Amino acid sequence: MSQIHSHNSGNETTEKNLFITMALNFFITIAEVIGGFVSGSLSLISDALHNFSDGIAIIITYIAMRLSRRPKTFKYTFGLKRAEIIAAITNASTLIIISFFLIKEAIERFYNPSQITGNLMLIVASIGLIANIAGTLLLKKGSEGNLNIRAAYFHLLSDAVSSLAVIIGALFIIFYKVYWIDPLLTILIALYILRETYEIVKESLEIVMMSSPDRIDLNEVKKIIESLNGVKNVHHVHIWKLNDNDTHFEAHIEVDDMKVSETITIQKFIEEELHEHFEINHTTLQFECGVCDDTRLLNN
Repeated sequence: MSQIHSHNSGNETTEKNLFITMALNFFITIAEVIGGFVSGSLSLISDALHNFSDGIAIIITYIAMRLSRRPKTFKYTFGLKRAEIIAAITNASTLIIISFFLIKEAIERFYNPSQITGNLMLIVASIGLIANIAGTLLLKKGSEGNLNIRAAYFHLLSDAVSSLAVIIGALFIIFYKVYWIDPLLTILIALYILRETYEIVKESLEIVMMSSPDRIDLNEVKKIIESLNGVKNVHHVHIWKLNDNDTHFEAHIEVDDMKVSETITIQKFIEEELHEHFEINHTTLQFECGVCDDTRLLNN
């Protein structure tokens, strides 16, 4: 019971942090949109759009967390655990779309430069940096074991980096009147976002497509199982991740003719080996008699 209480407390803390972070992001968005239009800074407006997408991403993250904890049903026998993976894909994909939009706008700004008020740009970007750092600190712990939270965390981390870049750009504009640095920073921010979100999309899609985890070698799995006493052969092997925490394994295990009760020992050995070596926590095994004649068994 204490473990359940601790788990629930952790979820409540994460959800509370999500709400605080969401409020911070919408506050930054309003401040940067106003500041961007007044100062004429595209990088500040791009950072505002990024922050707005973060706020939406956090709402999606929260909804997905709630859905993933719903109990199993006859229709959804695994529950809705993959809601968080879908949320991670949605959040990361949104960032990719925004990044390409910002690159397009920045390229146009290179050809049509405009004067920018560096002092206002600096003040607003500084406020954004402080708020984004606070948000990343709030979500850092929860991001370590949850792909969905990690996607939201990278939203905020990339925002903090982009705010820092805007501050540097503002200083160059104030002291050196280098206005072309604004669209340059916008492109650099967008490229950074693309790099950070690529791995999240890749990992999420691999889970949805039920691919074998990169860290698990199927040949090594077969080798370990077939080395156990009583196991003759392993085939029809499938390994996939239900979400970023649950790894499933299923296979047909060929053994000598024996009672069903005698396979329990082999099953426990296999489960222990797979959990110890590969952190596989859900195992489904079908035992088969390798020397049995199916026709003879049916006739008997």
